[in-house]
Amino acid sequence: MSTGQPASKHPVVLAIESTETANEDVVDSNVTVVNAMYAELLDAPEIAPNALRSYYVDFYLTQALAGGFAQYVFTVPERDEIDAYVREGLEGMGATAHLALFNRTAAAFDALSEDDADAYLDGDTESFGEADGGTTSPEAVRELEELDEAFESLLETEDILELNAAWLRGQEGLLLLDDEQLELHIAERVAQIPNLAERQAEAAEEALENAPEFELIIRELCDVAGQELQKITMGDPNYEHNGETVLAWHFTTDQGDFIMVEEDDEAYMISPSTREIVAAVEFEEADA
Repeated sequence: MSTGQPASKHPVVLAIESTETANEDVVDSNVTVVNAMYAELLDAPEIAPNALRSYYVDFYLTQALAGGFAQYVFTVPERDEIDAYVREGLEGMGATAHLALFNRTAAAFDALSEDDADAYLDGDTESFGEADGGTTSPEAVRELEELDEAFESLLETEDILELNAAWLRGQEGLLLLDDEQLELHIAERVAQIPNLAERQAEAAEEALENAPEFELIIRELCDVAGQELQKITMGDPNYEHNGETVLAWHFTTDQGDFIMVEEDDEAYMISPSTREIVAAVEFEEADA
Protein backbone atom coordinates (compact mmCIF):
# COMPACT_ATOMS: atom_id res chain seq x y z
CA MET A 1 0.00 0.00 0.00
CA SER A 2 1.37 3.42 -0.86
CA THR A 3 1.84 6.07 1.80
CA GLY A 4 1.60 8.84 -0.75
CA GLN A 5 5.27 9.68 -0.22
CA PRO A 6 7.86 9.97 -3.01
CA ALA A 7 10.14 6.99 -3.56
CA SER A 8 13.39 7.05 -1.61
CA LYS A 9 16.84 6.52 -3.08
CA HIS A 10 17.74 4.56 0.06
CA PRO A 11 16.56 0.94 0.32
CA VAL A 12 15.22 -0.79 3.40
CA VAL A 13 18.02 -3.00 4.76
CA LEU A 14 17.55 -6.21 6.76
CA ALA A 15 19.80 -8.99 8.00
CA ILE A 16 19.90 -11.67 5.32
CA GLU A 17 18.64 -14.40 7.61
CA SER A 18 15.80 -12.42 9.19
CA THR A 19 13.22 -12.66 6.41
CA GLU A 20 12.93 -16.44 6.83
CA THR A 21 12.41 -16.24 10.60
CA ALA A 22 9.68 -15.06 12.98
CA ASN A 23 7.87 -11.77 12.48
CA GLU A 24 9.53 -10.34 15.60
CA ASP A 25 12.99 -11.08 14.15
CA VAL A 26 12.16 -9.24 10.93
CA VAL A 27 10.99 -6.12 12.76
CA ASP A 28 13.91 -6.33 15.22
CA SER A 29 16.33 -6.55 12.30
CA ASN A 30 15.02 -3.25 10.92
CA VAL A 31 15.26 -1.67 14.38
CA THR A 32 18.87 -2.86 14.71
CA VAL A 33 19.82 -1.48 11.30
CA VAL A 34 18.19 1.91 11.93
CA ASN A 35 19.87 2.15 15.35
CA ALA A 36 23.23 1.35 13.73
CA MET A 37 22.68 4.08 11.14
CA TYR A 38 21.75 6.62 13.79
CA ALA A 39 24.83 5.60 15.81
CA GLU A 40 27.02 6.32 12.78
CA LEU A 41 25.47 9.82 12.54
CA LEU A 42 23.19 9.26 9.56
CA ASP A 43 20.18 11.59 9.80
CA ALA A 44 16.56 10.76 8.97
CA PRO A 45 16.76 12.02 5.34
CA GLU A 46 19.65 9.57 4.79
CA ILE A 47 17.66 6.54 5.95
CA ALA A 48 14.90 4.78 4.02
CA PRO A 49 11.58 6.45 4.99
CA ASN A 50 9.76 3.12 5.24
CA ALA A 51 12.50 1.80 7.50
CA LEU A 52 11.85 4.75 9.80
CA ARG A 53 8.08 4.28 9.57
CA SER A 54 8.43 0.62 10.56
CA TYR A 55 10.90 1.59 13.29
CA TYR A 56 8.56 4.11 14.91
CA VAL A 57 5.47 1.93 14.56
CA ASP A 58 7.36 -0.71 16.52
CA PHE A 59 8.41 1.96 19.03
CA TYR A 60 4.75 2.97 19.44
CA LEU A 61 3.68 -0.66 19.86
CA THR A 62 6.35 -1.31 22.49
CA GLN A 63 5.53 1.80 24.51
CA ALA A 64 1.76 1.36 24.27
CA LEU A 65 2.01 -2.23 25.53
CA ALA A 66 4.26 -1.11 28.39
CA GLY A 67 2.10 1.75 29.62
CA GLY A 68 -0.55 2.87 27.16
CA PHE A 69 -0.53 6.08 25.16
CA ALA A 70 0.87 7.88 28.20
CA GLN A 71 4.06 5.82 27.97
CA TYR A 72 4.38 6.66 24.27
CA VAL A 73 3.95 10.39 24.88
CA PHE A 74 6.34 10.34 27.83
CA THR A 75 9.16 8.65 25.91
CA VAL A 76 8.75 10.10 22.40
CA PRO A 77 11.36 12.80 21.62
CA GLU A 78 9.40 14.96 19.14
CA ARG A 79 5.72 14.09 18.83
CA ASP A 80 4.95 16.01 15.65
CA GLU A 81 7.71 14.22 13.75
CA ILE A 82 7.26 10.78 15.31
CA ASP A 83 3.44 10.86 15.14
CA ALA A 84 3.77 11.42 11.38
CA TYR A 85 6.04 8.37 11.00
CA VAL A 86 3.61 6.26 13.05
CA ARG A 87 0.59 7.37 11.02
CA GLU A 88 2.35 6.80 7.69
CA GLY A 89 3.68 3.44 8.84
CA LEU A 90 0.31 2.18 10.06
CA GLU A 91 -1.25 3.28 6.79
CA GLY A 92 1.52 1.74 4.69
CA MET A 93 1.31 -1.67 6.37
CA GLY A 94 -2.48 -1.74 6.23
CA ALA A 95 -3.20 -1.32 9.94
CA THR A 96 -6.20 0.88 9.23
CA ALA A 97 -8.06 0.19 12.48
CA HIS A 98 -4.95 0.96 14.53
CA LEU A 99 -4.43 4.16 12.53
CA ALA A 100 -7.96 5.29 13.36
CA LEU A 101 -7.42 4.42 17.03
CA PHE A 102 -4.09 6.26 17.11
CA ASN A 103 -5.72 9.37 15.68
CA ARG A 104 -8.59 9.22 18.19
CA THR A 105 -6.19 8.72 21.11
CA ALA A 106 -3.82 11.49 20.04
CA ALA A 107 -6.75 13.89 19.64
CA ALA A 108 -8.15 12.93 23.06
CA PHE A 109 -4.79 13.48 24.74
CA ASP A 110 -4.20 16.80 22.99
CA ALA A 111 -7.61 18.01 24.21
CA LEU A 112 -6.64 17.58 27.89
CA SER A 113 -5.72 20.59 29.97
CA GLU A 114 -2.05 20.83 30.91
CA ASP A 115 -2.72 19.76 34.51
CA ASP A 116 -4.89 16.81 33.52
CA ALA A 117 -2.37 15.76 30.87
CA ASP A 118 0.34 15.75 33.57
CA ALA A 119 -1.92 13.70 35.84
CA TYR A 120 -2.59 11.20 33.03
CA LEU A 121 1.13 10.87 32.25
CA ASP A 122 1.89 10.37 35.95
CA GLY A 123 -0.89 7.79 36.31
CA ASP A 124 -2.41 9.92 39.07
CA THR A 125 -6.04 8.96 38.47
CA GLU A 126 -7.23 10.53 41.74
CA SER A 127 -6.44 14.04 40.53
CA PHE A 128 -8.10 13.85 37.12
CA GLY A 129 -10.31 16.90 36.71
CA GLU A 130 -9.22 18.26 40.12
CA ALA A 131 -5.75 19.74 39.52
CA ASP A 132 -7.20 22.54 37.42
CA GLY A 133 -10.16 23.21 39.71
CA GLY A 134 -12.49 20.89 37.85
CA THR A 135 -12.57 22.90 34.64
CA THR A 136 -11.76 19.80 32.60
CA SER A 137 -14.28 16.98 32.55
CA PRO A 138 -12.96 13.66 33.91
CA GLU A 139 -14.77 12.03 30.98
CA ALA A 140 -11.92 13.12 28.71
CA VAL A 141 -9.43 11.15 30.78
CA ARG A 142 -11.75 8.17 31.10
CA GLU A 143 -11.95 8.15 27.33
CA LEU A 144 -8.17 7.84 27.14
CA GLU A 145 -8.18 4.93 29.56
CA GLU A 146 -10.85 3.22 27.45
CA LEU A 147 -8.82 3.84 24.29
CA ASP A 148 -5.77 2.29 25.95
CA GLU A 149 -7.85 -0.81 26.67
CA ALA A 150 -9.14 -0.82 23.10
CA PHE A 151 -5.57 -0.82 21.79
CA GLU A 152 -4.74 -4.18 23.36
CA SER A 153 -8.07 -5.68 22.31
CA LEU A 154 -7.53 -4.54 18.74
CA LEU A 155 -4.21 -6.39 18.56
CA GLU A 156 -6.19 -9.65 18.63
CA THR A 157 -7.82 -8.85 15.28
CA GLU A 158 -5.20 -6.53 13.72
CA ASP A 159 -1.70 -7.65 14.71
CA ILE A 160 0.70 -4.73 14.20
CA LEU A 161 3.79 -6.94 14.51
CA GLU A 162 2.57 -9.34 11.82
CA LEU A 163 1.57 -6.51 9.48
CA ASN A 164 4.85 -4.68 10.07
CA ALA A 165 6.95 -7.77 9.29
CA ALA A 166 4.98 -8.57 6.14
CA TRP A 167 5.35 -4.97 4.98
CA LEU A 168 9.12 -5.06 5.49
CA ARG A 169 9.47 -8.38 3.64
CA GLY A 170 7.60 -6.90 0.66
CA GLN A 171 9.55 -3.65 0.36
CA GLU A 172 10.57 -2.76 -3.19
CA GLY A 173 14.35 -2.88 -3.57
CA LEU A 174 14.77 -4.63 -0.19
CA LEU A 175 18.47 -5.13 0.56
CA LEU A 176 19.44 -8.29 2.46
CA LEU A 177 22.94 -8.21 3.95
CA ASP A 178 25.09 -10.19 6.34
CA ASP A 179 26.89 -8.44 9.20
CA GLU A 180 30.03 -7.65 7.22
CA GLN A 181 28.06 -6.37 4.23
CA LEU A 182 25.87 -4.24 6.52
CA GLU A 183 28.92 -2.63 8.13
CA LEU A 184 30.34 -1.83 4.69
CA HIS A 185 26.99 -0.51 3.43
CA ILE A 186 26.65 1.89 6.38
CA ALA A 187 30.28 2.99 5.99
CA GLU A 188 29.62 3.84 2.34
CA ARG A 189 26.55 5.88 3.36
CA VAL A 190 28.54 7.70 6.04
CA ALA A 191 31.31 8.53 3.55
CA GLN A 192 28.74 10.49 1.52
CA ILE A 193 27.81 12.81 4.41
CA PRO A 194 28.96 16.28 3.28
CA ASN A 195 29.37 17.70 6.81
CA LEU A 196 30.60 14.54 8.54
CA ALA A 197 33.37 16.28 10.51
CA GLU A 198 30.88 18.82 11.84
CA ARG A 199 28.44 16.10 12.91
CA GLN A 200 31.23 14.14 14.60
CA ALA A 201 32.35 17.23 16.50
CA GLU A 202 28.77 17.95 17.63
CA ALA A 203 28.29 14.33 18.71
CA ALA A 204 31.58 14.35 20.64
CA GLU A 205 30.63 17.61 22.36
CA GLU A 206 27.19 16.26 23.31
CA ALA A 207 28.73 13.03 24.62
CA LEU A 208 31.18 15.03 26.73
CA GLU A 209 28.39 17.19 28.16
CA ASN A 210 26.54 14.04 29.24
CA ALA A 211 29.64 12.20 30.49
CA PRO A 212 29.78 11.14 34.17
CA GLU A 213 32.13 13.04 36.50
CA PHE A 214 34.70 10.24 36.72
CA GLU A 215 35.11 10.28 32.94
CA LEU A 216 35.67 14.04 32.91
CA ILE A 217 38.34 13.66 35.60
CA ILE A 218 40.05 10.87 33.67
CA ARG A 219 40.05 12.96 30.50
CA GLU A 220 41.58 15.91 32.38
CA LEU A 221 44.28 13.63 33.81
CA CYS A 222 45.07 12.34 30.33
CA ASP A 223 45.38 15.91 29.05
CA VAL A 224 47.78 16.77 31.88
CA ALA A 225 49.83 13.65 31.13
CA GLY A 226 49.84 14.38 27.39
CA GLN A 227 48.15 11.10 26.56
CA GLU A 228 45.04 10.16 24.57
CA LEU A 229 42.23 8.30 26.35
CA GLN A 230 41.16 5.20 24.45
CA LYS A 231 38.80 3.33 26.78
CA ILE A 232 37.54 3.27 30.37
CA THR A 233 37.43 -0.42 31.15
CA MET A 234 36.01 -0.89 34.66
CA GLY A 235 35.49 0.44 38.16
CA ASP A 236 37.20 -1.38 41.05
CA PRO A 237 35.63 -0.67 44.48
CA ASN A 238 38.31 -2.66 46.32
CA TYR A 239 41.52 -0.96 45.17
CA GLU A 240 44.16 -0.46 47.89
CA HIS A 241 45.56 3.07 47.90
CA ASN A 242 47.73 4.45 50.73
CA GLY A 243 46.49 1.74 53.07
CA GLU A 244 42.80 2.35 52.34
CA THR A 245 40.24 0.60 50.16
CA VAL A 246 38.97 3.06 47.56
CA LEU A 247 37.07 3.13 44.28
CA ALA A 248 39.47 3.10 41.32
CA TRP A 249 38.73 3.43 37.62
CA HIS A 250 40.83 1.43 35.17
CA PHE A 251 41.42 3.00 31.77
CA THR A 252 43.64 2.69 28.72
CA THR A 253 45.48 5.42 26.85
CA ASP A 254 47.71 5.40 23.79
CA GLN A 255 50.59 4.72 26.21
CA GLY A 256 49.17 1.85 28.26
CA ASP A 257 46.93 0.97 31.19
CA PHE A 258 46.32 3.31 34.15
CA ILE A 259 44.16 3.80 37.22
CA MET A 260 42.34 6.89 38.50
CA VAL A 261 41.71 7.35 42.23
CA GLU A 262 40.33 10.31 44.18
CA GLU A 263 41.74 11.55 47.47
CA ASP A 264 40.40 14.57 49.33
CA ASP A 265 40.31 17.37 46.72
CA GLU A 266 42.62 15.73 44.19
CA ALA A 267 42.52 12.92 41.64
CA TYR A 268 45.50 10.89 40.54
CA MET A 269 46.45 8.97 37.41
CA ILE A 270 48.52 5.99 38.58
CA SER A 271 50.53 3.34 36.80
CA PRO A 272 49.21 -0.02 38.09
CA SER A 273 52.58 -1.73 37.65
CA THR A 274 54.83 0.81 39.39
CA ARG A 275 52.23 2.66 41.55
CA GLU A 276 53.81 5.87 40.23
CA ILE A 277 51.58 8.95 40.06
CA VAL A 278 51.66 10.00 36.41
CA ALA A 279 49.39 13.07 36.71
CA ALA A 280 47.25 14.85 39.27
CA VAL A 281 44.44 17.39 39.13
CA GLU A 282 42.46 19.26 41.73
CA PHE A 283 38.69 18.79 41.47
CA GLU A 284 38.12 22.49 40.74
CA GLU A 285 40.55 22.17 37.83
CA ALA A 286 38.81 19.02 36.60
CA ASP A 287 35.38 20.70 36.84
CA ALA A 288 36.66 23.63 34.83
